[in-house]
Amino acid sequence: MKMPEKFDVLVHNGLVDEVVTQLMSGKEAEVYVVRSMGELRCAKVYKDVDNRSFSKQTRYQEGRRTKNSRQARAMGKHTKFGRKEQEDAWQNAEVDALQRLAAAGVRVPQIFNYIEGVLLMELVVDEQGKSAPRLNDVRLTADQAREYHSFMIRQIVLMLCGGLVHGDLSEYNVLIGRNGLVIIDLPQAIDAAGNNNAASILMRDVANMTAYFGRFAPELLATDYGREIWKLYSTGVLTPETVLTGRFEQSGGPADVRGVLRDVEDAQRYHERTLLKTSA
Repeated sequence: MKMPEKFDVLVHNGLVDEVVTQLMSGKEAEVYVVRSMGELRCAKVYKDVDNRSFSKQTRYQEGRRTKNSRQARAMGKHTKFGRKEQEDAWQNAEVDALQRLAAAGVRVPQIFNYIEGVLLMELVVDEQGKSAPRLNDVRLTADQAREYHSFMIRQIVLMLCGGLVHGDLSEYNVLIGRNGLVIIDLPQAIDAAGNNNAASILMRDVANMTAYFGRFAPELLATDYGREIWKLYSTGVLTPETVLTGRFEQSGGPADVRGVLRDVEDAQRYHERTLLKTSA
């Protein structure tokens, strides 16, 4: 097929030899299968800033670091330069999230390179070597639904222990690869300790997964992993090995505002300790 203009830099640097086919086109990006370094890989081409909407990005960007104060001021003023900086930050957030989650043991595609708005990464394939389908494209048995649900809950825990919440987790952002499920699409990933919306966004991610797998195994709909996971995280006791029950005990007493604030502070300290350990 015709080589899109955005691939020129990658071709010039010998990173892409051929664009084989287009996999999908969404609001944020287009995804292609390319031939690179003698093998098939996936290339995610982010759409230009003028073709993107930032109306829903504010709650995701809270707590993200900027390169410098000039970038932060420009992004706040929504100038043309600021919108470009905002777009760069949005794209870099996905690269950073993929790297951090891979280090935390989360099943995400391997990154090979990121240049000029094009993210070159592993092409996830099924058992026949074809591009892996999304969860939404496959009908599951009850046993498969239970197995996949359990796996995804553990992946959500691993993400949170790594300091991140996916932010848009659903059956459309999970592939069924030859070696199991793989999580994709992370530009909206948020910092769990630095974003005040983290709890509600995490619970929505869990609810999305439970609702989907509950179509095939209805008993899953009675679980409450989202609130259980967040409570354990906010009190600093969540680990990748934590045994979950899927149940959450709601206190019947008056709201403990000071206690909630202490939980948030504890979560932030826990996250900071985790970052220090990983950087040591």
